[in-house]
Amino acid sequence: MTDTDAPSRGVARPPATDRRLQNNDREAEGSAELVSPADTAARGHASNPATGAGEPGSRWRSWVLKDIGVPLGLHVATRIFQLWLLALMVPAEGGRFIDRLLIWDADWFIRIAEEGYEPGFSYDDSGALTGNGLAFLPLYPLSVRVVSALPGVSTHWAALSVAWVAAAVAAVLLAHLGTRLYSRRVGYFLVVLFSAQPMSIVLSMGYSEGLFCALALGTLLAVHRQAWLIAGACGFLAALTRPTGFALAGALVVAVAWYLWRGPTWAMETSTTEQPAAPLPVWRPVLAALIALAGAPLYWLWVGARTGRWDGWFLIQEVGWGTKWDFGASTREFIVSTLATGTDWVPVSTAMILLAAAVLVLIGLLQRVWLPLACYGLFAFILAVGSAGYYHSRPRMLVPVLVLLIPVAVALARTKPRIAIPIAIALTAAGCWYGAYMITVWPFTI
Repeated sequence: MTDTDAPSRGVARPPATDRRLQNNDREAEGSAELVSPADTAARGHASNPATGAGEPGSRWRSWVLKDIGVPLGLHVATRIFQLWLLALMVPAEGGRFIDRLLIWDADWFIRIAEEGYEPGFSYDDSGALTGNGLAFLPLYPLSVRVVSALPGVSTHWAALSVAWVAAAVAAVLLAHLGTRLYSRRVGYFLVVLFSAQPMSIVLSMGYSEGLFCALALGTLLAVHRQAWLIAGACGFLAALTRPTGFALAGALVVAVAWYLWRGPTWAMETSTTEQPAAPLPVWRPVLAALIALAGAPLYWLWVGARTGRWDGWFLIQEVGWGTKWDFGASTREFIVSTLATGTDWVPVSTAMILLAAAVLVLIGLLQRVWLPLACYGLFAFILAVGSAGYYHSRPRMLVPVLVLLIPVAVALARTKPRIAIPIAIALTAAGCWYGAYMITVWPFTI
């Protein structure tokens, strides 16, 4: 079977509640139909090259090229372009451009990788409580420490290497998820949008976003394939990488509840093969949800034991970075005051990015994006805007909110290539420039 949709055999079609979208990039026959996730599953959309025709070697080469080579090439191209912009924008007195990739949180991660965590709370000279490394979750610095143990690899290059490889893996997995849910063309546009969004610069920095996105996408793909224990393991690791992992675990709980409620129908709604997979034992999805949910609380408890307070992690976050849950009150106040009286373009652009993200998340929900992806995106967005903290960090927190990319990717996939490609190039240029600006000209943390 080709990458285009084909009617499934022996699978009942669910009610056609999702609007069909037209796609003009059919690879094998000249025209194709781009459909919603539910319609794709009902029609048995297959992206696995093993189901296609031709010699095994030819199928393998085609799979490597289309499912790995193209997404990886698109991602690497955006990274090279953004690093080139960064090199041009670094002030003459600003040192090497590579040093700009190791500032702010990257410095904290490197310090943790080299020295480990503090034994408890930290205090300044006046005795006031301050933030310390315990605020940062352990998987990324642990990975950096492991890679830096290799001969000739410094901690700094290990931090960049882990981030770069993880971001590349995330790009490939995102393309695969987009292909399974919609079409290969949508998957490619998702990679471009993900790799060139306004704060995609963190995918090239010593930050944990790339690793988290790779694990989040691994979780979602495993759920889509009903590989529940793998989903639980990836969700657990994601929760030890970034606080957004709690949103991912919540989405996994919703997915498990959906699976238990729908029963055998789940197979028809998520399978991309001609014959839907048989329902699995109930204990597997339930155990997966419990495993994913355990990640963040286990770290919180460890920090609590280390500091002598059960809320030690939350207290460090608040005193060190002003981060605390306020149901979005500070974000709402920032947007209103900035749009009413703001004069500096970074706050204004940040407010516009937040509003645009909210609109895109809403459109994604109205378009009935696949439920686990929609729930994860919604929960991650709520976490990003629902707490107090530095306003200029908000666009970075939106990097893992993958659902906001779906409406744009689908719209570009519907558009003729002569229009869609220039738009994608323009978005790439703007997003890459914005990120480079934020770590060269903008003097504050991102």
